[in-house]
Amino acid sequence: MSDAVVTLEITGDQQCLLVRKPFEGLSLTGRIRVPGDKSISHRALMLGAIASGETQIQGLLLGEDPRSTAACFQAMGAEISQLNTELVTVRGIGLGQLQEPNDILNAGNSGTTLRLMLGLLASHPGRFFTVTGDSSLRSRPMSRVVNPLQQMGAQIWGRKNNSLAPLAIQGQQLKPIHYHSPIASAQVKSCILLAGLMTEGQTTVTEPALSRDHSERMLKAFGAELSIDPETHSVTVTGPAKLQGQTVIVPGDISSAAFWLVAGAIVPGSELLIENVGVNPTRTGVLEVLEMMGADISLENQREVAGEPVADLRVRYSQLKACQIAGDVIPRLIDEIPILAVAAVFASGTTTIRDAEELRVKESDRIAVMASELNRMGAKVTELPDGLEITGGTPLTGTEVDSYTDHRIAMSLAIAALNATGTTTINRAEAAAVSYPDFTRTLQQICGQTA
Repeated sequence: MSDAVVTLEITGDQQCLLVRKPFEGLSLTGRIRVPGDKSISHRALMLGAIASGETQIQGLLLGEDPRSTAACFQAMGAEISQLNTELVTVRGIGLGQLQEPNDILNAGNSGTTLRLMLGLLASHPGRFFTVTGDSSLRSRPMSRVVNPLQQMGAQIWGRKNNSLAPLAIQGQQLKPIHYHSPIASAQVKSCILLAGLMTEGQTTVTEPALSRDHSERMLKAFGAELSIDPETHSVTVTGPAKLQGQTVIVPGDISSAAFWLVAGAIVPGSELLIENVGVNPTRTGVLEVLEMMGADISLENQREVAGEPVADLRVRYSQLKACQIAGDVIPRLIDEIPILAVAAVFASGTTTIRDAEELRVKESDRIAVMASELNRMGAKVTELPDGLEITGGTPLTGTEVDSYTDHRIAMSLAIAALNATGTTTINRAEAAAVSYPDFTRTLQQICGQTA
């Protein structure tokens, strides 16, 4: 290969990612290990911090978001060893023992950290906490967790009628509720379940559809009394709970694997093996949709690790076709919609994505941003109030695009650029480090470059 396909230009703390499709074409090959699952990493740190005894975590994601979670819980008295992928040790302080921090807790860019933590902070009587985040997180809606917590008796104050961070929390003895969530959201469900850990009696959350269930699996493993009714999408926790430290093995994140699954499916002549990926059924919507589109993906070496199903995923290039993405599958692939939009650009026919208005309040307005940036490259994408309409088959041309400081946007555009003629420049590509610090190096590796 004459010139590098993937080049990273660094100026101060900003990165530009340049992707140049070679004139003679490109095929992707190799074995990939993706970072540890972000959802499971957050929960392992949190539950380890509030459990009694020691928790050992293997395979933790080293992105900025879990670092924010670790820093918050260290500030409240938990002992957490230096973060690494081999082994992190958390010495828990026991349920109800979080200490009042000396300073404002900073959740950085992490909605999971802030929303889940609110359930714990609100249920610590007699203690006062303030939490904030970066400019993106301070613009994201918190009323979806603040409202049910207030129904439980929580005292929370914040901007815009207590809906935006910074938030101040005066811990209370909460009362149990049965909350009927208007949205299927693992963050909402988890926040209420965590609040219910220290609440006398049964706290129940009922959702309109099934959202990811990592909290339920891990709470059970740590010893909480949980009952699940799959028929009504309901989960009940009985408090006060007793949590005991555990060994947690974090599988690879399917949200990170999704970028390589789409890359392998759309770049002619490609074959990639993505090892050790979590295939929890509440997270595999992306596999179902890619299968509907005709992607050649097989699950190999299927096994269970620490209560979570795991497999190696093999993907080969194939001609994709359009499909409809809507309804109950959306909560199981909400984070993968930006990269599925890229797949749709290279599929024959028109793909419609609906019921995904949640994307407008992520790290960026992902509906608006994916439409604008893919269209800049020559795609035919129409923005809908709750999704996208994508007419596939239009050739893409390299141009200048922007991540809008959103990690999933940065990585999705890089994959789209592999199939665009000429050079694509992705500005503010450093955003990828939030969930995938090694993304650029892995991209160079499968393009045949030695980093």
